[in-house]
Amino acid sequence: MKKDLKAGIVGAGGIADYHISGYLKSGVDVVAISDIDTERAKQKVEKFNIKNVYSSYKEMLEKEKEIDIVSICVPNKYHAEVSIECLKNGKNVFCEKPPALNAKETEKMVKTAKDAKKVLMFDFNNRARPEAQALMKYIKNGDVGKINSAQALWIRRCGIPGFGGWFTQKSLSGGGPVIDLLHMIDLALYFIGFPEPDFVLAKTFNDFSGNPDFKGPWGIPDVEGGIMDVETSSHAFITFKTDQVLFARNSWAEMNKREEVSVTFQGTKAGGMIRRLFGRDGIDDTAIDDCELYTMEYGKPVNRKIIVEPDPKMGRERAVINFVNTIRRQEEPFSKPEEAIILMKIIDAIYKSSEEKKPVKID
Repeated sequence: MKKDLKAGIVGAGGIADYHISGYLKSGVDVVAISDIDTERAKQKVEKFNIKNVYSSYKEMLEKEKEIDIVSICVPNKYHAEVSIECLKNGKNVFCEKPPALNAKETEKMVKTAKDAKKVLMFDFNNRARPEAQALMKYIKNGDVGKINSAQALWIRRCGIPGFGGWFTQKSLSGGGPVIDLLHMIDLALYFIGFPEPDFVLAKTFNDFSGNPDFKGPWGIPDVEGGIMDVETSSHAFITFKTDQVLFARNSWAEMNKREEVSVTFQGTKAGGMIRRLFGRDGIDDTAIDDCELYTMEYGKPVNRKIIVEPDPKMGRERAVINFVNTIRRQEEPFSKPEEAIILMKIIDAIYKSSEEKKPVKID
């Protein structure tokens, strides 16, 4: 496969592996990686045969002039800063979720991309899952009708990602599970057509904050004396100017039976559900996937299972491939940057509603 595009990676954490693999499968030449921890970056060099390592992304941009694409895989606080700098340098950008710390930062990123005439996409990988794309075919074909209501869940019992690190510091992460596990809110919005939101009523909780019994299984180290000032669970109700509604639950630590990652929706012709149930919180190998359509046929209820080829990577590589194909104009994008602004306005409103203890109108 001819390698017509070159990519650089900013951030050498575990999620970068999916970005790199997606680029390699797309025929993109990954030529450089940057991380303040150069030893960690060198591990990616050895694993993926990447040519150059930098301790600064700005140095990478300066020395790797031929890079067409940059993936942003750094803590949430730096998404906007690094993305904007890369866009201003004429690079297409694929940024990890969440888009930024808030809607205001996201709007700046989108404007910069438009001004630079470059592609900006965010890693909403659950849209790229085969189950999600199968459901979207029913929705686009009109088989579901108008979706009036949807429920988005990403809930865990024991899933706090360490104590005192960047995940649990609001200044670095933007929040807890509301912003960390926003994928199902995004997927629900994708299914219902990203209507303009109207009001949000929400309540967040910080039960079990600091309790080691509720820590997740990923081995993320605790930081002694570190900060934990984010929520551990949230319940939100969102209304839209189209008379549609969305209920969203997000939790790292809550007395749930098991981890559930799901979107369910109810349309005027059919309902649907995409769901992943975990045997053990956070361990993909213990998960079971379901995808169904609910309808009426000849006056009787019919539940139709949607069978697709499973994707053990949960759309993470496929989302990168879609980004590359969008740049090449070979495929329509799974996500548009303007949709990220709507999503982040809802996230902002969830936090504001909980803090002010009242419904919040979204302008």
